[in-house]
Amino acid sequence: MTSPASANDREKVVSKLPGWLWQDLKVRTAQHGIEIQSAVAQGLSAWTALASTPAAVDTKGADSFATWLPPGQWEDFKALCADRKVSLIQGLAQGVQLWLEKNPAPSVQRPAIPRRFIVCNQKGGVGKTAIAAGLGEGLAEDSDQLHSVRISKHFAALLQDTDDADDNRLSIEDVPGLGLNVLLVDFDPQRHLTKQLGHQELPMDGDSLTKHMGGDAKGDIKDLIVPIGTGGDRFGGRLHLLPGCQDGFLLDVSLSKVRAREAALERALAPVEANYDAIIIDCPPSLGLSMDAAIYYGRRRPNEAPGSSGALIVVQAEDSSADAYDLLTNQIEDLRGDLALELEYLGLVVNLYDPRRGYIATSSLQAWMDIKDPRVVAVVGDLTEQRKAVRLKRPLLDYAPKSEQAIAMRALAREVW
Repeated sequence: MTSPASANDREKVVSKLPGWLWQDLKVRTAQHGIEIQSAVAQGLSAWTALASTPAAVDTKGADSFATWLPPGQWEDFKALCADRKVSLIQGLAQGVQLWLEKNPAPSVQRPAIPRRFIVCNQKGGVGKTAIAAGLGEGLAEDSDQLHSVRISKHFAALLQDTDDADDNRLSIEDVPGLGLNVLLVDFDPQRHLTKQLGHQELPMDGDSLTKHMGGDAKGDIKDLIVPIGTGGDRFGGRLHLLPGCQDGFLLDVSLSKVRAREAALERALAPVEANYDAIIIDCPPSLGLSMDAAIYYGRRRPNEAPGSSGALIVVQAEDSSADAYDLLTNQIEDLRGDLALELEYLGLVVNLYDPRRGYIATSSLQAWMDIKDPRVVAVVGDLTEQRKAVRLKRPLLDYAPKSEQAIAMRALAREVW
């Protein structure tokens, strides 16, 4: 069935398509960045050009499907289906399947050097751990599935009280996951990342990141790493964690005895770097030697593109965050100068934002946005889903994949990647 031509000079076509094939089409067109109607038109053109009918497609359970085609294409297609003695539903399914075969899923683009995200702030309680975990989850989600994302260009609407903010919440797109291999490193001696993701901390009498950094390692660091989720979930075995240990409280003392201590974290993680596209360091609320090592780890390496690695600073829309931000940036600038580092700011994440807190929250958010360098790359709301995920010891994007916070985490992942 067709309807009159639309404004873009196409005619609407209504038929049926199996649900699995419709889903594959939605994902694949999103992966290639083209419209579904263009893919269907190309598939039908390729099908009509075949010398013979291809193998039948299982159309059991086909459901209603509508698209827009160039004028006359559907009528020509119907006539050819009659000549080939196949139903319109079967012919359409074969055309879509043909397009999918001619347009395979693009491979995930992997960096030559693993990108390193140093999630930091000297102030505790700003939610660094939640942002580190959410960023890692957003980077690792399945690239063969669609996930809800809100593009971050609408931050300004969060400053509004009602209408614009409501419109902003509706500005959501379904896009394929990034499908990257990610290592989360629990670098905070309080070990919140390890606990929130439902894993046991490393025992004091065993091996740990602290011992590897201090030169007292008892084994291979890769043996300490654990997977987040299972191979069949939305992370597909791509998301891993290096758990924390109580001996993290001793790290600064240990580093004081190590030569070239600022490079200790890099030396410790070097054996596993080749396994990952992104390594995310959940930093302690500290300005000590351990933080120096984390900052050094995020520096730009030779032949690494600008903006690939660096510091991602988590703040809140309140006054004390600004004081902590000044202390952290002073430390970063001192290291930049003392060690001649090329260390970049990847951006500010305003976390736990709630405009209902009034002028302090909204004016503080505006102040962060006014900084410009580093710029605000995400605003994450203070909502219940994250707290529930922590209570259940599950990744947020697995527990509440369609929540506002999950959508914001995916936007952050795309903003910094």
